[in-house]
Amino acid sequence: MSFSKLSSALTRVGALSAALLAPAIAFAQEAAPAAAAATAATPVPDKGDTAFMFISTILVLFMLVPGLALFYGGLVRAKNMLSVLMQCTMIGAVVMIIWVLYGYSFAFGGGTSPYWGGTAKMFLSGVSTSTTAATFSKGVVIPEFIFMLFQMTFAAITPALIIGAFAERIKFGAAVLFCALWATFVYFPIAHMVWDSNGMLFKMGALDFAGGTVVHINAGIAGIVGAILVGKRVGFGKDMMAPHSMTLTMVGASMLWVGWFGFNAGSNLEASGGAMLATVNTFIATAAAIISWSLVETFTRGKASMLGGASGMVAGLVAITPAAGIAGPMGAIVMGLIVSPLCYFFVSVVKNKFGYDDTADVFGVHCVGGIFGAIATGIFASASLGGVGYAEGVTMSSQVVVQLTAVVTTILWCGIGSAILYKVVDVIIGLRVAPEAEREGLDLASHGEAAYHNS
Repeated sequence: MSFSKLSSALTRVGALSAALLAPAIAFAQEAAPAAAAATAATPVPDKGDTAFMFISTILVLFMLVPGLALFYGGLVRAKNMLSVLMQCTMIGAVVMIIWVLYGYSFAFGGGTSPYWGGTAKMFLSGVSTSTTAATFSKGVVIPEFIFMLFQMTFAAITPALIIGAFAERIKFGAAVLFCALWATFVYFPIAHMVWDSNGMLFKMGALDFAGGTVVHINAGIAGIVGAILVGKRVGFGKDMMAPHSMTLTMVGASMLWVGWFGFNAGSNLEASGGAMLATVNTFIATAAAIISWSLVETFTRGKASMLGGASGMVAGLVAITPAAGIAGPMGAIVMGLIVSPLCYFFVSVVKNKFGYDDTADVFGVHCVGGIFGAIATGIFASASLGGVGYAEGVTMSSQVVVQLTAVVTTILWCGIGSAILYKVVDVIIGLRVAPEAEREGLDLASHGEAAYHNS
């Protein structure tokens, strides 16, 4: 074959190939933008946000064990130290299991009810490594597993807060059973109402950044109801019942403060400026509350105590929780300065006036501080006061009304529900240990071991 014939044949083959490939090339060119658009339309979690939420979740766990356990443990008498540690540990463990079985679904299951999330995600049905949860920014998501776990730590620590109100006299089994029932019928519905987009209070526009109503008012009301129904400790008002270790209480309170950064900043759900605002506020509101409580004690008692410092620390943390990513830094300082005198009044005056035995001042600090924080959030959200501002058409007065509605709803739902559940537990296994066991101490009577041994 001559060179010219070979060249002509190759030219014809090339033309034929181009003709055959043209449709495929055209299809690929049309499909590429469509594929890119589809990819762009499906948000992908950012690894930085995921890591941030992982750390925040671990920090909230740190608040429960060992933080809250040591804080409460130091406040009770030495013979009841281990009982408090065990109650915090077991309650946290039980609620974690309940959460993955049905709690996550009841709170965030995607149901349209304003009161609960439904059953669609029971046993974590449909939750996998590829599913995501929305954040507060359009088009930004995080893995659903980490959202589920973050909310699980909130569910675990909240009922554990309650036990401080009736520490040193409740049966171990009664405390665990009550908290399991309470999480089911009180916490999960309130969490749905406040934090789920279909929730009643969420739709009303209630502001609760990290749990003023869901966690602190909720636990505080359950605590005071429990303190009254379980009854006073044997020897209350007669025997010395001072905290056995202010050292451990200070250590526990400090762990709570550290862990609270996960609690508050993590509630932003992404590592953005909102999380940093929550971090700033968690620092300075707490600092202001410590100073404020110490000043009040100095003027009323002549001395500032470590117990007061720790109480002010927790009061400041409680107050700023609903406003952490909403109020401005100066508003956070004002909230911290105001909350301590309020809580101090309830702890030192109201408690003595009415004579209820709230062992660790769960009502006086968590409920009172939570109520103040929830209402103050409606005020300090104002852009004129340095906050992030209100939704379109919302005024300060209308927002405060919504905040009050959320507070009253939480108090009624929790108060009535808790009273019923205490009665149910009392009928099933009884709430209170025998007087002899209480005098001996719950460490030995309930758990067969002691926190301390004399050498």
